[in-house]
Amino acid sequence: MANTSPRRTLTLLSTPRGGGRDAMTCQFRCGNACAHEVSNTSDNPYFNDLLTSTLSRRGAIRAGALGTLVATVGVAGTTAAVPAAADPGTEAFGRGGYKGGLRFASVAPNSEDALTVADGYASAVVVRWGDPVLPDAPAFDFDNQTAEAQAKQFGYNCDYVTFFPLGSDRGLLWVNHEYTDENLMFRGWTSGDSAPLEQIKIGLAAHGGSVVEIERAGRTGQWKLVTRGRRRYNRRITAQTRMRFSGPAAGSGLLRTAADPRGTTVYGTLNNCSGGTTPWNTVLTGEENWNQYFVGGNGVPEAQKTYLTRYGVSTTTAIPSGNRRFDRVEERFDLAKHPQEINRFGWVVEIDPFDPEGTPIKRTALGRFAHEAATTTLTRDGRVAVYMGDDGRFEYIYKFVSKDRYIKGFDRHNRELLDEGTLYVAKFTGDSPATEIDGTGRLPADGAFDGSGTWIPLVSGNRSFVQGMTAEEVLVYTRVAADKAGATKMDRPEDIERNPVNGAIYAALTNNTNRVAAQVDEANPRVSNKHGHILEIVEERNDAGATSFKWALPLVCGDPADPSTYFGGYDKTKVSPISCPDNVTFDAEGNLWIATDGNALGKNDGLFAMPLAGPERGHVRQFLTVPYGAETCGPLVSEDQLSVFVAVQHPGEITGATPDNPSSHWPDGGTSQPRPSVAVAWHKQGKKIGS
Repeated sequence: MANTSPRRTLTLLSTPRGGGRDAMTCQFRCGNACAHEVSNTSDNPYFNDLLTSTLSRRGAIRAGALGTLVATVGVAGTTAAVPAAADPGTEAFGRGGYKGGLRFASVAPNSEDALTVADGYASAVVVRWGDPVLPDAPAFDFDNQTAEAQAKQFGYNCDYVTFFPLGSDRGLLWVNHEYTDENLMFRGWTSGDSAPLEQIKIGLAAHGGSVVEIERAGRTGQWKLVTRGRRRYNRRITAQTRMRFSGPAAGSGLLRTAADPRGTTVYGTLNNCSGGTTPWNTVLTGEENWNQYFVGGNGVPEAQKTYLTRYGVSTTTAIPSGNRRFDRVEERFDLAKHPQEINRFGWVVEIDPFDPEGTPIKRTALGRFAHEAATTTLTRDGRVAVYMGDDGRFEYIYKFVSKDRYIKGFDRHNRELLDEGTLYVAKFTGDSPATEIDGTGRLPADGAFDGSGTWIPLVSGNRSFVQGMTAEEVLVYTRVAADKAGATKMDRPEDIERNPVNGAIYAALTNNTNRVAAQVDEANPRVSNKHGHILEIVEERNDAGATSFKWALPLVCGDPADPSTYFGGYDKTKVSPISCPDNVTFDAEGNLWIATDGNALGKNDGLFAMPLAGPERGHVRQFLTVPYGAETCGPLVSEDQLSVFVAVQHPGEITGATPDNPSSHWPDGGTSQPRPSVAVAWHKQGKKIGS
């Protein structure tokens, strides 16, 4: 299925931003967020400012030396306890809890218009933009699109992917549709007042997510879209789907509008990036760069402008440049007329893939920000913990812990767990002298970027822990609350996942080219960090309910020849270059898989794998590359480890590209238009992925 035609060279109208992203991606994905002023202007201290001379090295994490860990999360969200693993930094761990390394030859970095997989593997497209989702959906016709058709077809850019089995050979695939690129979707597209209303309606319908039924191809690791029969679970969620609020902020005056005076009903979900699954088999999808869809920020009441600015909304411009102008179709996107509509976005949304008529729920207890992950696990006493990143420069890492315990099989009880609990934000401390963290990425004298940290409570139910803010205000204006609480500013926290073997938490910090010398700290050790890094967290007693933890950086990304990079202590002459980690996942053996977004090394993005323990710790290998102009999303390694799914987002999204001058023809080849798609890779001989 790979298209191997050479890429076309296009004239760049502007330079890439925030790593290696093309300017077109910056415009359509996040409204050029990196070109704007940093919205976090709080004076929160950086890590090194928090350094205390009394920190003990005995308790700190060193690279390759995690504590004893216990919890595990299955692919479909089922969470269970397992026996504690041995210390990953010891020989005993290599023989016991750690189950092995990786055995595939790395894919060479390239700029091909193809999905290239490691030798011995094959790949194929599972579902692409415009493929029928509902049984009565028409076939995709690029030049004759309609909003009615798009609402029944697979949406545009695809990000988070998760799978729910229906037996051994069938299952449901959930996929987020993060954003639209109208410049690639329509011939002769023009922004603003001149865009045809039907195109704006198509854009609304192309957001959200899809549930599609897929089936295994024979006895292989390949999966295909089911295109026949009833497909009773298939569903499209769009920017116009009716949803409801739940949790402490539901009904709040901050969520009420003229159309919804009770503050309990909202329509649609926007810019859905990463997510998670629950132990009761539902999807959690995070609303990320939702701020870019609104106009009229200059016309809101003065008291609201500070909050809008903190969330990256212009309060001086009526219509930001490049805005999709959803307000021309639905007035609610004009803040001058409906100033509180924006408060109804920025949440984690729960969707039941097994109930195609069910109402999605925006869970207000999880806070409101630019949500990336919503990864669940269980605490030692059986409560549900949810880890979340706020994808922005100098933003924060959060955790929610439910008040009550998960009870297996008690569905009615479990579906209320995310409505009451405590929302925390992370505060980190480095353990090296500030003089040793000089912004170059050079390791401190103790040989590791590491330290300790605390989860600071922000709100629990209707009780606020933030002075001067009510519980409702903390949940609706969570960034402001975290500022006041003194949380630690990070380099774009994105996906956060828990390792099924060692139980540690791993967060992708994608990049932050705005960090200057005065702002570096031990967990963000480089100025103008354009390549990003991976953060490893081990909570006290290996308990997701704990409020203290140790942390380390097992991977500082970039060119291995660059002295500012660190690959877990592994020989850097033998690793693959990696830049801008975005999404992470694990296989059953505990290896970390990393999808990249915006490779700042000048080559296509890809999917990488890295063992986290034993002699191979830090040995990064590139497993696949995505086509020219695309970003690697997902990813998902199946529970049987025979398949790895990746969402190939925005192929051909290069400045200067249009439908009449495409820079990619993936996945269909020839002269076809590029179509964002979910693909699957598998071993040709039926072996496990990576082995």
